[in-house]
Amino acid sequence: MFATYLIGLREGLEATLVVSILVAFLVKSNRRNRLPHVWLGVGLAVALSVFFGWLIEYTSTALLNTSKQRELFDAITSVAAVVFVTFMIFWMRKAARSIAGELRGKLSDALAVGAFAVTGMAFLAVIREGLETALIFYSAAESAAGGAGRGPLLAMIGGIATSVVIGFLLYRSALKLNLGKFFTWTGALLILVAAGIFKYGVHDFQEAGLVPGLNNHAFDISSVLDPSSWYATLLSGMFNITPTPSILEMVAWVAYAVPVMALFLRKPGKPTAPAKPAATDVPAPAPQRA
Repeated sequence: MFATYLIGLREGLEATLVVSILVAFLVKSNRRNRLPHVWLGVGLAVALSVFFGWLIEYTSTALLNTSKQRELFDAITSVAAVVFVTFMIFWMRKAARSIAGELRGKLSDALAVGAFAVTGMAFLAVIREGLETALIFYSAAESAAGGAGRGPLLAMIGGIATSVVIGFLLYRSALKLNLGKFFTWTGALLILVAAGIFKYGVHDFQEAGLVPGLNNHAFDISSVLDPSSWYATLLSGMFNITPTPSILEMVAWVAYAVPVMALFLRKPGKPTAPAKPAATDVPAPAPQRA
């Protein structure tokens, strides 16, 4: 449940910050009459995201007839979720400083066009977060406990609710939060979650019979890590750490987690100063006589 709570908190706060930037820009520029159009775009994005999440679940449970088809579907969605998580983490780290200015510029252009453009701009600004949340949530919930129970869904809703409260307090200047450190810590945790999702995807490919080695276990720590214990449930739900993983599962986990974490935690290099133009030997023109 903590994994899905973290997903809801991280993605929800990103979407909340985007909306707060748009709202603050309209309020400060005395364009409050356009606020309903922004909220309409946000509402449409949320509705489409919920529908997308329902469609994924419906496809898995109602449209796929055999266990092999469901395993393959879960494997594909897991890999897609890992791709989205990785892109989102690195994109947010790169665009965090410039996203406010870019959003204000796009909203200014939309205001010049009309109400429909404002709604469309707000929709596009939020829909990416919503679709990512739906896909990542489904994969994380499936990898944690086969999607059983309402716990993961309630945890994600709790994470989104928490992000809305934090975003509102930030907007009202009632809360100070180091967003750089917040996104760094949550990004590192999400990389570990994504590694677990990737491991689960490889396991599903093996279950579907497309990848060999399902019964070739890397190790067996079931005597130490009791699957029925609370800490085993926590490790399995958060990072998909299981007592008897296959060799290929562990290779996939390490192959993703180690390089991605190293790249994410690496400090970006300082921008180099522009080179000064080389001096030329061309003599200055002689002053002209009057």
